[in-house]
Amino acid sequence: MPIPARLLHAILWLIGCLPFRALHVLGGGLGMLTRWFGLREARVAWRSLALCFPAMDPLQRRALWRANLAETGRTLLETARFWTRPAASNLMLVREVQGRELLDAARAAGRGVIIAAPHLGNWELLNQWLATQSELAILYRPPRKAWGDALIRRFRAQPGVTQVRAEASGVRILFRHLKDGGMLGILPDQQPKRGDGEFAPFFGIPALTMSLLPRMAHKTGAAVLMAFAERLPGAKGFRIRLLPGPAAIADADTMKAAAALNASIESCIALAPAQYQWSYKRFTIRPDGAEAIRYD
Repeated sequence: MPIPARLLHAILWLIGCLPFRALHVLGGGLGMLTRWFGLREARVAWRSLALCFPAMDPLQRRALWRANLAETGRTLLETARFWTRPAASNLMLVREVQGRELLDAARAAGRGVIIAAPHLGNWELLNQWLATQSELAILYRPPRKAWGDALIRRFRAQPGVTQVRAEASGVRILFRHLKDGGMLGILPDQQPKRGDGEFAPFFGIPALTMSLLPRMAHKTGAAVLMAFAERLPGAKGFRIRLLPGPAAIADADTMKAAAALNASIESCIALAPAQYQWSYKRFTIRPDGAEAIRYD
């Protein structure tokens, strides 16, 4: 393993040794420092909230921004634990599961299940929980550095999980997996490359939205569920939430499907808005002729 990978692994392992309550406190402090020093994450989150909630009272939006930076810091430090500790230990933090019957019914139908998991709460813990329910394939976008890809694959490796790169050969694997009745986890709010998606409203703003998930749902007949691992207050653990995806996500009209997908993501965010990854630049690719959206 290259030296940068070894160093990063050691740092994450040491962070993961800390008690969960300490990670919660330190993560909140990390978010506060991000805000004080005006770092990129703080600036982008501020801009994203202004774009998506223009009618929100300014004081309320500022409070949401502060809370979001604290939650983002917690997500970062928690992930160090989830990547470096046994899944069985991590899953002891799951206190409640809402909507399990939806997953059970979808699996019993035998036609494959697509789990659309937005960047909300802690998606790494969600992946580990899902792997205890069924054989799980995870679609991921590999880092630019080969050693980074190897490290991510090592961190996420566990029994019952197949990691699939977001490329043509990987997509074929996923189609077969779903047609065989398997379960797929995918992050539906990542901005795809131009030509790989459709523009659909996201909080009222045209956002380039992946067409892969709706296309797979349409062609395989797989059930679509929304899911996220919601952080409970006071470092008390997590609540897994599973919600039904609307039938329109599998519509043959890709624009209609993309709009339904984004609406479902918004519904998830509404349940825990401070825990969404607002520091992600969701609107950098604009429709032809539209004015660019600046984050800095």
